[in-house]
Amino acid sequence: MQSRSHSFKENAREAIADPNIQAAMAKMKVGFTGKRLAAAARLPEFEALRDAARDIKNHSLANLDFYLERYEAKVLETGGQVHWAPTAEDARKAILDICERAGAKTVTKGKSMISEEIALNDHLEEAGMTVVETDLGEYIIQLRKEPPSHIIAPAVHVSKEQVEADFRAQHQHLPAERSLSEPTDLVNEARQILRQRYLDADVGITGANFLIAETGTSIIVTNEGNGDLTQSLPKIHIVIASIEKVVPNLEDASTILRVLARSATGQEFSAYTTLSTGPRRAEDPDGPEEYHVILLDNGRSSMLGSEFQDMLRCIRCGACMNHCPVYHAVGGHSYGWVYPGPMGAVLTPNLIGVEEAGHLPNASTFCGRCESVCPVRIPLPKMMRHWREREFERHLTPKSVRSGLGVWAFMARRPALYHRLAGLGIRALAALGRRRGRFTSLPLAGGWTKYRDLPAPQGKTFQQLWAEKQKNGRAAE
Repeated sequence: MQSRSHSFKENAREAIADPNIQAAMAKMKVGFTGKRLAAAARLPEFEALRDAARDIKNHSLANLDFYLERYEAKVLETGGQVHWAPTAEDARKAILDICERAGAKTVTKGKSMISEEIALNDHLEEAGMTVVETDLGEYIIQLRKEPPSHIIAPAVHVSKEQVEADFRAQHQHLPAERSLSEPTDLVNEARQILRQRYLDADVGITGANFLIAETGTSIIVTNEGNGDLTQSLPKIHIVIASIEKVVPNLEDASTILRVLARSATGQEFSAYTTLSTGPRRAEDPDGPEEYHVILLDNGRSSMLGSEFQDMLRCIRCGACMNHCPVYHAVGGHSYGWVYPGPMGAVLTPNLIGVEEAGHLPNASTFCGRCESVCPVRIPLPKMMRHWREREFERHLTPKSVRSGLGVWAFMARRPALYHRLAGLGIRALAALGRRRGRFTSLPLAGGWTKYRDLPAPQGKTFQQLWAEKQKNGRAAE
């Protein structure tokens, strides 16, 4: 997927002016946040589980080389194959080689953000293969030729009416009188199309929520069951996962699973939690003849030992974007690449460079809601500040911003001068805005007054009120 992160400001302006996106974001803002809050309240040990999940991921990352080697050994022991992919290109080549060796014509896919990261669909289609997304949300955006706008709800930005129009445009067999007015109608229509695709598929590709070092098992969590059909019906099952998905054992994975669904969708557990260990054995009734695992680095190993290592704890629940006021305002496509929201604002610069994605760490109010709801307690605001510092150090920020910060820094180091000039400025604004009580335009404040009025200062300044409080306190003593 080609990045448009450098155009974040333009993307955001378009999203704010789009009534469909604004309506979708308003619904999402209420749904996900309320369900998470209720799910956490029902589990007294939820906060303790967050601590445990954080500690498990920290331990895994501190011993990543050991657990990856152990995982590989177990996959080989169970008859599978492991392919190490330092870059996205290496991962694409490994998958294409497997598909071409099998003479694959149709490839079904479960939901996978890693496949989006490496632009896998385009690569396989260019080689003449038909790629079918089987997750309903992914299927919808595949019809629309759009990237996902959310990591767990890829079509959250699309209205029911838009989905119906897309289905009628793509499914030529649909009679005009057949109703698609209800979500269940759309689901049934997609099911009819996809059932045959599962049977036709030569290769099935899934992501992985966890890789279990102790057993060589991959785990996916879904609510539709499409992942099970994608990996069990074709002759070849390919798992594609990034290296930080490995955890020591099944007990550790089950601990993290207890906070994953609650944080993502407010469920106690996802409808399906599917474990896969190697290809079909002689006694198995079904399953693939070949089992391949693609382990992708793509810049993650360079995050180890850095101030961004904590980002590798991410379990892709989407809670940070579900609670982010900036994401709620502009939606996922504004971020311009695979990973939106606060987690994308930290991860994307690591993967494609701060030169390309420098706007993203600045797309935050630093309200701290993302960190407060993260199930593995990732300090997202702190890492966004690190990226802002790097951006400033490399002179990537606009010259006007750097100049403004320089003036502010000069004033901040001279408190007496700062207070004197600030007092003069406040009094001047108060006098100029006394009649209307607000400003509709103001020099150097166009970014604010373009969209809303600026209230005129009224009453005493904070410093004056504080000084009076201190004086009164001393007098009372």
